[in-house]
Amino acid sequence: MSDVFVHADGRCESTTVGAGTRVWAFAHVLPGARIGADCNVCDHVFVENDVVVGDRVTVKCGVQLWDGLRVGSDVFIGPNATFANDPFPRSRQRPEQFSRTVVQDGASIGANATILPGVTIGRSAMVGAGAVVTRDVPPNAVVVGNPARIVRYQESAPHPPTTAEIAPPIAEQAADYRSRVRGVVLSKVTRADDMRGSLVAVSFNDQVPFVPARIFSVFGVPSREVRGAHAHRECAQLLICLVGSMVCVADDGIEREQFVLDDPSMALYLPPMIWGTQYRYSPDAQLLVLTSHPYDSADYIRDY
Repeated sequence: MSDVFVHADGRCESTTVGAGTRVWAFAHVLPGARIGADCNVCDHVFVENDVVVGDRVTVKCGVQLWDGLRVGSDVFIGPNATFANDPFPRSRQRPEQFSRTVVQDGASIGANATILPGVTIGRSAMVGAGAVVTRDVPPNAVVVGNPARIVRYQESAPHPPTTAEIAPPIAEQAADYRSRVRGVVLSKVTRADDMRGSLVAVSFNDQVPFVPARIFSVFGVPSREVRGAHAHRECAQLLICLVGSMVCVADDGIEREQFVLDDPSMALYLPPMIWGTQYRYSPDAQLLVLTSHPYDSADYIRDY
């Protein structure tokens, strides 16, 4: 504790505090709390007993960290952000166990945001000021509003370009658009339009880079819902939005790119070991997915 600074008007009862951490005026850290190194606990912060905080965390003024909270490293918690740990609180009725709320490494929570019990804020996610988070936030997502909804992903455009904007060579030269994300390709399949309507055809011989083993469709998704949010160890996928539109995020752990799928003649190929997330579905969206392998729950990677 010799390397920990505690302001004369602050109180730190915990002996499990990392070197370089600063506890400022009128902050109170209870004995059971565990706080990492080089953290900044600002004025009027209260930290309860069953709380674990990683390294290099900033907790701004007016924040309370309640029992059950787990905060990773390099997290920013803005002023007056509120964490809840009991979904049905009653005066003088303490639950047997408080809900576990997790803020993963690198996430940021804006001023006056409210985080409901049991929620996980994913790695490097950004929660906007005043947002009310009622469900898990995927890694790298940016959420705003009440209830909080995804508006985009980190390191990507605020308004993802449409397929027509991102890959004009496909329409003009019949060339594939190869994403900076490893192995991800946006390509054009056969489309025919005339006065009787439109037809889209996919040739398994030359337009699908694998022998399809399974086909499924996703539809009726409320706009606030997120689909996918996983990777596959061996299974590859080809995504085609037949009706409406949706946004697909492809992420190889280093590079990340978003695609608006809004044209049924455009197919997005996701190879194995690519983290795929789909969100911002239009009310009429119908997504068709071809896969290289049958369904196998053991093939899924759900932890980013």
